[in-house]
Amino acid sequence: MAAVLLDLADPAVVADPYPAFAHAREVAPVQWHEGLGLWLAFTHAESNAVLRDRRLGRIWKDKDPAERFESFNLIHRNAILEMEPPNHTRLRRLISTAFARGHVERLRPWVEELARRLVDELLEESAGSRPVDLLTMAEQLPVAVIAELLGVPEADRPLLRPWSNAIVKMYEYDRTREREEAAERAADEFVTYLRGLAADRRRNPGDDLVSSLVEIRDAEGDRLTEDELVTTCILLLNAGHEATVNVTGNGTLALLRHPGELARLRADRSLLPTAIEELMRFDSPLQLFERTATGDVEVGGVVVEEGQKIAALLGSANHDPAAFDRPEVLDLGRSDNPHISFGAGVHFCIGAPLARVELQAAFGALLDRTSSLELGGEPVRRPEFVIRGLAELPVVLT
Repeated sequence: MAAVLLDLADPAVVADPYPAFAHAREVAPVQWHEGLGLWLAFTHAESNAVLRDRRLGRIWKDKDPAERFESFNLIHRNAILEMEPPNHTRLRRLISTAFARGHVERLRPWVEELARRLVDELLEESAGSRPVDLLTMAEQLPVAVIAELLGVPEADRPLLRPWSNAIVKMYEYDRTREREEAAERAADEFVTYLRGLAADRRRNPGDDLVSSLVEIRDAEGDRLTEDELVTTCILLLNAGHEATVNVTGNGTLALLRHPGELARLRADRSLLPTAIEELMRFDSPLQLFERTATGDVEVGGVVVEEGQKIAALLGSANHDPAAFDRPEVLDLGRSDNPHISFGAGVHFCIGAPLARVELQAAFGALLDRTSSLELGGEPVRRPEFVIRGLAELPVVLT
């Protein structure tokens, strides 16, 4: 049995995991990680299989002790991401019906205008010489978009980012008790807030996603429970804004380190859709996604026993030379790009269309409103492995 020696807390691995991934892929496609107590799939084929095989499920087990994590457990127990069919099928159908009311396309012009305004603010602050943190714009845009999508009042929007940031720290493997307690507090406050927002939309429905989620029924007359509605809104913010922030940061840094590709995109804006997909592949915002075997399952020549966990390493899969031509090369025109940054199978990200609208607006505004974009200092990477992103990205814009 191949056993990986990958240390996910090693600062060198957090800074750049891709050389370690390349070495691991040469050893075996699936390897056991003793420290994590689970299997890791390093190749594209095996990671894709992990995401698609129905015998490998998302099976939520409440965090113990349950009384410490009441709200955190509630929002995961009712999350579409943590369900398998038939419950997953029912919930996804209801959420998809609400999204089908045109909420994403309705917001596109608003998102593009917001992105232009945020870039203009950075330009004014930078004045062609002063470094500014691009993460300011990267963080404001998706939170504002999801708040607008949900119909969160303007005055309450500053609450959302801190809640989400605290909750997602629970997905890391080296979390402290302090972070656990902060995540539970944030989950409890977020749940309470959204219960109040849903109650208001029942009394006063509007042209927003929460109103649609409150109203929606399927052909059988089924509807979302209040816990499912609350959880869906929290998942949209947590997953949606984290992905957009980190693709914007990671992707901009990749462009700055590949000036030829940045110039290519400036010269040919029709590349923007494929560029977004390539930036998601090149430095994936989510690196690891766990599944649990519901029976003995063979993956990549090993048997994952019933009850054992196996994780798809999305960043490693997205750099697998068996699936991508010259994977270490950033190619914004890459047309054959089966990246799995949005997942695969029944759990393919339901918010992918919204994320693409946000990312095209963000990068489009950066290109449209600036004549030059340069690094203004050393980037600071977040110290976590699972959710890969930057804490600071100083740039100079003109």
